[in-house]
Amino acid sequence: MLTAIHPKLPMRDKTATKDFYIDQLGFRVFGNADFDDYLMVEKDHIQIHFFAFRDLDPMENYGQVYIRTDDIDNLYKSCAANGLVHPNGPLEMKPWGQREFSLLDPDNNLLTFGQAI
Repeated sequence: MLTAIHPKLPMRDKTATKDFYIDQLGFRVFGNADFDDYLMVEKDHIQIHFFAFRDLDPMENYGQVYIRTDDIDNLYKSCAANGLVHPNGPLEMKPWGQREFSLLDPDNNLLTFGQAI
């Protein structure tokens, strides 16, 4: 039986990634061990893991995560107020029955947030 998924995304700079997810998106560090080349963050029931990839070219990074939410409007307002929403990813209704918006983290990992309507 599958019970959860924790995507692993590349990061060039652990401090920058940590600051973005904690200070900008409201995640917190998960776990009590600090590994130089690995980071785990969580918010509500979502965990995202990151592995060091110092030579990553952000313009060639195709890391993507789709995160479902039950409060898309407030999440969008918070992200928009902090200037995080991607110019091509505003909140909109999609033909597949989801309201979605997207943003990019410091390494160009795409985070898409969606709520079924």
